[in-house]
Amino acid sequence: MVILIQASYFLAAVLFILGLKQMSSPVTARRGILWSGVGMVLATLVTFLDPSLHGVSNYLLMVVAIILGGGYAWQKGRTVAMVDMPQMIALFNGMGGGAAGAIAAVELFGAINQSQAIPGAGVSLVLSSDVAIVAIVGAFIGTLSFSGSLVAWAKLDGRFRRTSLVPQQHWVNLGLLVLVIYLGVKLFDTDSTLLVLLFFLLVLLLGVFVTTPVGGADMPVAISLFNALTGLAVGLEGYVLDNAAMIIAGTVVGSAGTLLTQLMAKAMNRSVWNVLFGGFGQSGGAKEASEIEGSMKEIQSQDAAIMMAYASQVVIVPGYGMAVAQAQHKVWELAELLEENNVKVKFAIHPVAGRMPGHMNVLLAEAGVPYDKIFDMDEINPDFPTTTVALVIGANDVVNPDARNDKSSPLYGMPVLDAAKAENVIVIKRGAGTGFSGVENALFYQDNTQMLYGDGQQVAGELIQHLKKL
Repeated sequence: MVILIQASYFLAAVLFILGLKQMSSPVTARRGILWSGVGMVLATLVTFLDPSLHGVSNYLLMVVAIILGGGYAWQKGRTVAMVDMPQMIALFNGMGGGAAGAIAAVELFGAINQSQAIPGAGVSLVLSSDVAIVAIVGAFIGTLSFSGSLVAWAKLDGRFRRTSLVPQQHWVNLGLLVLVIYLGVKLFDTDSTLLVLLFFLLVLLLGVFVTTPVGGADMPVAISLFNALTGLAVGLEGYVLDNAAMIIAGTVVGSAGTLLTQLMAKAMNRSVWNVLFGGFGQSGGAKEASEIEGSMKEIQSQDAAIMMAYASQVVIVPGYGMAVAQAQHKVWELAELLEENNVKVKFAIHPVAGRMPGHMNVLLAEAGVPYDKIFDMDEINPDFPTTTVALVIGANDVVNPDARNDKSSPLYGMPVLDAAKAENVIVIKRGAGTGFSGVENALFYQDNTQMLYGDGQQVAGELIQHLKKL
């Protein structure tokens, strides 16, 4: 039986790793999700056969929890709108961190109950020193990820907009961190239930306080970081439970999340430290519209349609505004009409377009856009100087040329799409406001840029009608 269990865990680990590899490409991502899902189901079923569970009497509760949680996740996954996908990812990721924290809490409270029967004993004596350390560190990381992810969800969902809770927020965060570390050290030899409760409460509070100052523009990096922390916490608690599947799955998720966080931060020319403690995403210090040379010039949908109909190449740059307008299907219909007129059409995706990594890729795939028409920033940027029209729909900060040209801009150094270098730029936008970072966009004031105001889906529909008449 033990050999069968270990072999099943090994197979599950292989499926996790292969599935993650498949997820690295939009073409194979669906297959990767299925493989990883099969691995998770296998690991879960085999765990019920683990000899260490002998004597456990709450199988019914475990099965009910799996059915309720799995059923809810299945339903939400099928019905969630693409514009709400980042919120769902943040929420579900938080649940993973919370689960790891709950496992640590059970182990710590169980150890304390045993230690109270042994004079002078503590958590480290009952669990052994290495297991106690791993349990406490996993408790800290998982609980922090839980409360931090919930704040990220609330911010993305528009339910929570504050950037500070108390004066001198960052100093308060530092003080909380020092206190939590002190309590964590004390837990090592404690037999006090109250001390464990205080530790978890303060870590929950720290997660809230750390995430609250993170600006909207930085939220994709924060979500990715919490994803990495959740994986790490699961791996650590797997060590505590001596569960190979949890160790492997947590390690894979943690390492992948860490790499993604680094790539996201690099795409924004930011450090993770600066994301958490820099307060970026607030409008303080941003360049005002009055300081930018030039003026915004409006274009009508009929003139924009004519310009694109006679273009040699059109590059479409989607952003979160397109997701909000649910305009992806209309945009693809527009692209198909342009191709019927012998116009070459490409889609340009910035790594942090939208509210999470891959958001725009999934959105376009949902609309039926072929993968070979979707290009990453490094692939498409050399094409912009030879592009007749760059059509920017709902994107803002990721096409701001000040990120390259203005050292005083908060965005300076952030890699951006070079839409500004196209022969003509048409920007579909609801109004003249700033992007998520609160920074005014110099692209909108360039001589080769014209603004097409209105709801993304409605404007795309108008462009389609005008093209059909040509």
